[in-house]
Amino acid sequence: MRIIGGKLKGKQFNAPAKLPVRPTTDMAKEALFNILYNTYDFENCNVLDLFSGTGSISIEFASRGIKHVTSVDKHPGCVQWLKSIAENYDLHEIDAQRADTFKFLEQDTNQYQLIFADPPYDLPNIPLIPQLVMKNGLLTDNGTLIVEHPPMLKLNQLPGFTEMRKYGNSSFSFFEKVIV
Repeated sequence: MRIIGGKLKGKQFNAPAKLPVRPTTDMAKEALFNILYNTYDFENCNVLDLFSGTGSISIEFASRGIKHVTSVDKHPGCVQWLKSIAENYDLHEIDAQRADTFKFLEQDTNQYQLIFADPPYDLPNIPLIPQLVMKNGLLTDNGTLIVEHPPMLKLNQLPGFTEMRKYGNSSFSFFEKVIV
């Protein structure tokens, strides 16, 4: 995994091969961060990274000066890997937590300017992610939820949906805060 911007730009990280992950491609990540960087002041943003895996998105945010990022994954190896990277590179803005994402979304009381979710593509309840985020008021006003998913999955019928962008074998669906 390669970091494409910020203080760690160009840094390569080789996560253990045994981790059950499918990292966001460099092309998709670069496109996403071009959109977000032109919309948000990262120094004042709190981010929630769901299904964080190796932490590629969390590390990218931290490299670019994000205020704080909470990274959630249920796999202990992924969480330990991200914690070790955060410690070794003084990325104190990363808070890696081991939790089931759906339980976390039901219990979390914080609000975030940006929420990024990259669930396993074969997860049957991906549409539940935006529903829980909206139901539990986890986005700030003017906040954005981005769900990465396979292109054949359509989330445009869900509350708060604004657009979908396709990058290779991945799509990003964007959502704005709505009260449900």
